[in-house]
Amino acid sequence: MAFSIKQIKAILSSHNMPVDDLDAAAEDICARHSADLDSIKEERDNLRTERDGFKKDAETLATVQKELDELKNKPDDGYKAKYEKEHDDFSKYKAEVESEKALNRKKDALREIAKDAGLSEAGIAKVLKYHDYEKFELDETGAPKEKASVLKAIKEEWPEYITTTGAKGANTATPPGSAGAGKKTKEEILAIKDPAERQAAMVENHELFGY
Repeated sequence: MAFSIKQIKAILSSHNMPVDDLDAAAEDICARHSADLDSIKEERDNLRTERDGFKKDAETLATVQKELDELKNKPDDGYKAKYEKEHDDFSKYKAEVESEKALNRKKDALREIAKDAGLSEAGIAKVLKYHDYEKFELDETGAPKEKASVLKAIKEEWPEYITTTGAKGANTATPPGSAGAGKKTKEEILAIKDPAERQAAMVENHELFGY
């Protein structure tokens, strides 16, 4: 309840307040009282707003809970199983694609090594088909690890596919025009350890091997 200045002056007069100070005192008290009332009203309005917000949140929560309960009690129509299957199928497909990309990178690197070994196209095809890719590793740059050992293994495993390219110098042990002089025997040729050199000798002395 708000007091008017007139009411406050009457109260102060009943307590023998001097007439000269009566108006100023009544106005001051009335202003302070009005300010207190405004503060109380503001706090009350804030509490009402907060209470209304809590009420609205509670109603929303109740609605959401009801919807969740309905979904929980809803019979399974197979959607979940279908979703999980499609998700698994996609994961498998993605893994297969990545695996195929990795294998193709290994094949490209192995093809270059087979070329360096001097293999023919037929030999390269054999290497790419039968090589153990599980043990053939590439580094982070895509270069083959232990390239030298892989090159050596290819030469030793597929010597019959090694071809000779480029002109070779004349064999001083068998100079031109001296057929039969310094010729190697079949046993000597087979005893040559270097696959490339052995293959070249077999081609040069093909009559010893029936072709």
